[in-house]
Amino acid sequence: MTTKRWVAIIVAVVLLVFSVGFRFAMNFASGMLDELTDMDTSTLSEETEEEGDMTNRIAVLNLEGTIQEQEESFVSEGYQHDAFMDSIENAAEDDTIKGIVLKINSPGGAVGATEDIHKALKEIQDDYEKPIYVSMGETAASGGYYSAANADKIFAKPSTLTGSIGVIMQSTDFSGLAEKYGVKFNTIKSGKHKDIMSPTKEMTDDEEDILQSMVDEMYDEFVQVIVDGRDMDEDKVRELGDGRVYTGKQAEENGLVDEVGDYDEALKAMKEDNDLEDAAVVSYGYDFGIFGSFQAKMESLIQGKDKDLEVVSKLMDESDRPRAMYLY
Repeated sequence: MTTKRWVAIIVAVVLLVFSVGFRFAMNFASGMLDELTDMDTSTLSEETEEEGDMTNRIAVLNLEGTIQEQEESFVSEGYQHDAFMDSIENAAEDDTIKGIVLKINSPGGAVGATEDIHKALKEIQDDYEKPIYVSMGETAASGGYYSAANADKIFAKPSTLTGSIGVIMQSTDFSGLAEKYGVKFNTIKSGKHKDIMSPTKEMTDDEEDILQSMVDEMYDEFVQVIVDGRDMDEDKVRELGDGRVYTGKQAEENGLVDEVGDYDEALKAMKEDNDLEDAAVVSYGYDFGIFGSFQAKMESLIQGKDKDLEVVSKLMDESDRPRAMYLY
């Protein structure tokens, strides 16, 4: 056997060993990532805003960003639904927490996740008899207002954008563009409405009626939440709830909020109204810890660093789903 052939065989063996070893390493890393994803590595954290009586405390919860349920991940930015729901549960069950100030800066979001928040907050009032005051930030619209509606007292800044009472469901119709360029879609379906809201065809009148009935039902639920939470006449709520937004001052005038004021004024009112002048004030946060940071690095290595393309791809994939939103 010639020297060149021996060299070729050795090179081939080295490449084979390297390839097998690389695949093993990637599979091992992927398995470790899956295990870390399943581990409960996150913890609820507290930050003391004001020192005071630790047996009579006020918890500050922050509802920030678009309300939505997300795939479990330590690297997701913005609103974290499971984390926020955990903070509500902790505030409810902690006997030292005597009142809650909910800071909202959100345009709303998914119907189901918004209803989760409303239900959990209402249970705090009904089952634990703890007062909830709301401080609205720049925006507390649609699902953001839905979350606030049952509060004992609502404060909004003069420039706060709130209201946007209603439900929206939309899709994109590419059929005209496809026809222009000679693109045809082949769809196999089990029923005539299985591809409802598909971007590949024009919506029929029957399909529009079906979806409108769903939106109307969810809108009725939204209206009832405000009727019950604000003790307002239903006709008045429907008059206000045509989808428009209001400034904080306008919302005070029409009864959607109680007072024009900022967070400090909401906190002051909580203390004065509920005999909590000496209470300590703690703000809840969520710490994903060292394992969360490790997973972020692992995801970056395994999935690649171009996360923007992944986000755009996901949005495009979900754009044709019949999703109703309490969203401004």
